Amino acid sequence: MTAGLLAVACGGSAAPATGTKKYVVGVSNTLTGNGFREEMICSIKAQAKASGIVSKVVVANRTTDPSGQIADVRNLISAGVNVIVMNPSDRSALDAVIKQATDKGIVVVTVDQGVTSTTAYQLYNNQVKYAQLGADWLFKQLGSKGNVVEMRGINGVSADADRHQGFLATLAKYPNIKVVKETFTNWSLDPAAQQIKDILGSGLKVDGIWTSGIDSTVVDQYVTAKKPFVPVVGADNNAFIGQLANLKSQGLAGAAVTNPATVGGAGLALGLDVLQGKTEPHLVNLDPIIWDNQSSTGLTELQNHYDTKLDAYYGVSFQVAPWTTYTKADLIACADV
Repeated sequence: MTAGLLAVACGGSAAPATGTKKYVVGVSNTLTGNGFREEMICSIKAQAKASGIVSKVVVANRTTDPSGQIADVRNLISAGVNVIVMNPSDRSALDAVIKQATDKGIVVVTVDQGVTSTTAYQLYNNQVKYAQLGADWLFKQLGSKGNVVEMRGINGVSADADRHQGFLATLAKYPNIKVVKETFTNWSLDPAAQQIKDILGSGLKVDGIWTSGIDSTVVDQYVTAKKPFVPVVGADNNAFIGQLANLKSQGLAGAAVTNPATVGGAGLALGLDVLQGKTEPHLVNLDPIIWDNQSSTGLTELQNHYDTKLDAYYGVSFQVAPWTTYTKADLIACADV
């Protein structure tokens, strides 16, 4: 196995009943330095511990492309895992390696975004609806007219493509909304911050910003530049939730659409069910909801979910009902199994 790619965590969980089979879990992630992905992996570890039937978690975690992920998955297969939870880097490029795994009896669960594989189980947020909810809120907030920026994720991955589809479908209903800038943030803070700096420095007239989850850094740049806020849409990231809750009095209007990073733990729960002979659907689509700071109910949700002790870039949706069973403390601890 390539050095630095596969980290093994084992021991520490309460022992299951004598004779209960314990499983080895593989995890494949291709984007590092991203709070969502870090929380995703922590939720897998937490659910593994909570299950009581996992002996070891093997994590392949690096920033790479589909070719690199294929190599990582092959290494996980060689490591003898029973289930692989992966965040896929491409909609169709991984289908062959997924089949290699499932042909060997390994349960593969893709989370966060979809694949075209017919042998994988899939559990992810409805990404089209994610975009539709946020875009519709933003366009209505602008009175159905004005200039907006669409800040996308990683070009070519399915979650970004689905969200863009939802954004465009909503945009078609608002003929007086104009997209004056489209960027790819790669779901990374530094590119997003630079893009907003460039936009603010360009003099481009912007009335609102839709983001694919890189959100608090957008607000930060407006604060740093001492520019009046424009409405911003993002995800349920802790820092952004706090901004929406606390900066409304300073003129910030915005909305957060739920996109739980804890789909990782939910995906593992589904995979363990399958390993134990339970019948589960091959596709589980989670419906996102939206919390805005312009309605009393939305503001209450934002205030209730903001956690000053939580990492700024962690999502605040800790559980994915009915799948996850860990405690919040176990999620945050992110301890090895």
